[in-house]
Amino acid sequence: MSKRDLKKYLAELNKEQLEEQIIELYEKFAPVKVFYDFAFNPKEDKLLQESKSKISHEYFPIKKPTSKWRPRAKMRRSVAQKIIKHFISLGVDAFVIADLMLYNIEIAQAYSSKNLIKQDLFYKSIFNSFEQAVNFIISNGILNEFKARIIAIQQETIQQKWKNKYDFDTILDKIGL
Repeated sequence: MSKRDLKKYLAELNKEQLEEQIIELYEKFAPVKVFYDFAFNPKEDKLLQESKSKISHEYFPIKKPTSKWRPRAKMRRSVAQKIIKHFISLGVDAFVIADLMLYNIEIAQAYSSKNLIKQDLFYKSIFNSFEQAVNFIISNGILNEFKARIIAIQQETIQQKWKNKYDFDTILDKIGL
């Protein structure tokens, strides 16, 4: 069904029929429920804090008091990417999304400052996240608000002597920072 056909179909329904269909969608499909729950009660700050916590646990897992062993860091970029994609689909404010994107990179850098990482894929992955974050920030016209954090991330790559630190420099050169 095309969007045009859908509009035509919806125009033929009365208010009660529309309400019934929306309630049925809400009950049947989890993404619809999530959308409406967020639309009517956004609580972006709480959502942001929960998401930051999930991301930080990827790098700094918490040892359970009953366990003898400390869990290993999983360092999965996909966890943050999934959360960011979810935020975008919900229509969360661009400032919140940009904050989360940069936080993901900053927490990875905090981890790498204390731990030796041998996998080149880690550095490439964080660079991809950086490039996506900068592009998102520019496309939403909020570069001035995040300029200091972007520069700090780039400076941290130099301080930690990342192999791909020049790639980060290139991004800053392209945007004139």
